[in-house]
Amino acid sequence: MMARGRCSAMAATVLLCLLLPLHFESAQTATFTVGGSGGWTFNAAAWPKGKSFSAGDTLVFNYNPSIHDVVAVNKAGYDSCKAQKGAKVLRSGKDQIKLGKGQNFFICNYIGHCQAGMKIAVVAA
Repeated sequence: MMARGRCSAMAATVLLCLLLPLHFESAQTATFTVGGSGGWTFNAAAWPKGKSFSAGDTLVFNYNPSIHDVVAVNKAGYDSCKAQKGAKVLRSGKDQIKLGKGQNFFICNYIGHCQAGMKIAVVAA
């Protein structure tokens, strides 16, 4: 009877050791709604200020897809407000993007929107 108790305790310990890293991995990432309650809209460029981002965090872009979109661009695309050839354009109105380590840049590709501040630059540690 004592052997069965030790075996059950060992199985529980092994299971805990396998599941614990999964818990901590998910606890280390965060989800951010770009623009807060106002969503992805004009003058969003200042939104990341004062926030800390990590690789694997998720940005949620909420917006009206009939008048906006989200495009992940490089630094040149961010600075010029022009999506590079082959850039992925998201148009669902509820897009979720996982941040990569380092610099991440996003713009709205509709004419004049990026120039009106509908762009963000996020650095993920």
